[in-house]
Amino acid sequence: MNDPALIEQFLEMMSAERGAAHNTLLAYRRDLDDLAGFLKGRRTSVIKASQTDLQNWMTYLNRRGLGARTAARKLSALRRLYRFAHAEKILHHNPSLTLCAPKLPQSLPKVLSIAQVNALLEAAQMDDSPQGLRTNALMQILYASGLRVSELLSLPLATGQRQERMLMVRGKGGRERLVPLSHTALDAINAYQYVRPKFIPTGENAFRATRFLFPSRAKSGHLSRERFHAITKTLAIKAGLAPAQVSPHILRHAFASHLLAGGADLRTVQLLLGHADISTTQIYTHVLDERLKSLVQTAHPLAGKSG
Repeated sequence: MNDPALIEQFLEMMSAERGAAHNTLLAYRRDLDDLAGFLKGRRTSVIKASQTDLQNWMTYLNRRGLGARTAARKLSALRRLYRFAHAEKILHHNPSLTLCAPKLPQSLPKVLSIAQVNALLEAAQMDDSPQGLRTNALMQILYASGLRVSELLSLPLATGQRQERMLMVRGKGGRERLVPLSHTALDAINAYQYVRPKFIPTGENAFRATRFLFPSRAKSGHLSRERFHAITKTLAIKAGLAPAQVSPHILRHAFASHLLAGGADLRTVQLLLGHADISTTQIYTHVLDERLKSLVQTAHPLAGKSG
């Protein structure tokens, strides 16, 4: 089997068995084609490469000036490919097992305070135009549930129609989970439903758009990520916040950190966010640790006093 055939077979498996998203598959293909091209230039191939060949590729990525996160993503694609090839008996051994991963910088997620989120929600509630009602529904659902942007924008039309407080969502890898909907979010959905027909386009995308809670002229049939990002920036200005402070993903961070600050356990937050690994969720405990340190340093009676 040659390298292109192996990569194609791997991508087919990731799509059919793991439910990998289209953008994920494109990223895997780019990374693995990059690897194959590097190895070809060294007169070897993905199938014939040794552990030293693969480590040389990682060194090459570093010399190209790629960031640690980009290199780590490429290494993840490489490891998945070799695990697949070994499991399918295409290779008798896995040369990627002992590769050294790049050290990732510890970066804490940006989080809005409860007061800042309240300012956003209040600004959204003040606009009773069709666009304002849509924005309010988007923001209320996002903060109540902590959905990923793609999950929020592709919600089906039936969302909230039966006044159910829990919503079934299909997330990454096709994994399903239940997320909460507050009474305020349900009320915002109901108010928006009256004006929703105004956002259904005419023409070839009309039928596709009718399936979604937030229809649009976009090829997908629903509101695009770019448009939603623009909506949140505009809302931030109305709420008196810097646009750079606010994004849909930052509101997802706020959902998680505010839950933990309110006493929710890490496992519950992991399930609500749809994280496959709890280590991904643990980043929010660091946010709380930093806040507690700051609180002690500024509010404790002995703060700033030396021996």
